[in-house]
Formats: sequence, structure tokens, C-alpha cells
Amino acid sequence: MPARLIVGAFVVNSGLSKLKGLDEAAEQTHGMAKTAYPFLESRDPREFTRMLGTAEVALGTALMVPLVPSIVAGAALTAFAGGLNGLYLRIPGMREPGGLRPTQQGTALAKDSWLLGIGAALVLEEIGRAREERRARRGRRCFRDVSVRAR
Repeated sequence: MPARLIVGAFVVNSGLSKLKGLDEAAEQTHGMAKTAYPFLESRDPREFTRMLGTAEVALGTALMVPLVPSIVAGAALTAFAGGLNGLYLRIPGMREPGGLRPTQQGTALAKDSWLLGIGAALVLEEIGRAREERRARRGRRCFRDVSVRAR
């Protein structure tokens, strides 16, 4: 839960910043996004940034609310972080030539890779937990069957 709270607060803050500074941020945010994802070119910069900010607030809230299952929050974070990592990989000048090491300009985007790691960890942890619960139930069933036969 601590990772969910910290990441959630970070993502909510990012979303609120986009919504608060909509006019200033819209052109720059949309410009980066359409460079990495050309299909976004036709979107209005203000509308795109408003939707992105709203999505970030929703994602951050889902991470912070314990009622949202970790596998759901983790999957959403992983998808979101995948998009951010796409920016890093697709925008020219973010990486050193011939590799994944960030340039000075790319460091801010490269740091978003930790979101991908946390999202994947939340998903994998829940999958592992479910697997262990199934094994434990099977083990208890087998133990009951053996103890009943022994009587």
C-alpha cells in the first residue's frame, strides 16, 4: 500500500497541475504527445491536455483508494506508464545514439520507467498471491482427503 499511496499522490499532483495550468501546458504537452503518437495530431491541445489531466487524477485516485484491487490499479498504471515510456523511446533527442541511456533532456522522461516497474510489480504480486491461495486450498483439500481415508 505505501507504493500505491506515494505513486498515486504523485500522479494526482501531475494531473492537477495539467488541469490548473491548462493554457500554458496544453501546447507543449500536446506537442510532445503528437511527436511520439502522430494519431494525436488532430486533437485540440487544450482538450487533449484536459483529458490527460483528468485521466491522471482518476488513475492516481484509484491507486490511493484501497477498495480498488491492486491488480486493477497496477494494470492501469502499467498501461499509463507504457505510454510515457513510449514518449521517451519515440521523441528524438531523448536517448543517446544507439542505446537506451537518456540524454540530459531525456532524463525527466526516462525516470517514468519506475512507474512501469511499480505497476508491473502490483500486477505480478496479485497474480502470485492468487496462485498461492489456489495452491493452499488444494493442499488443504488433499490433506482433508488423506485424513478422512485414514479414519
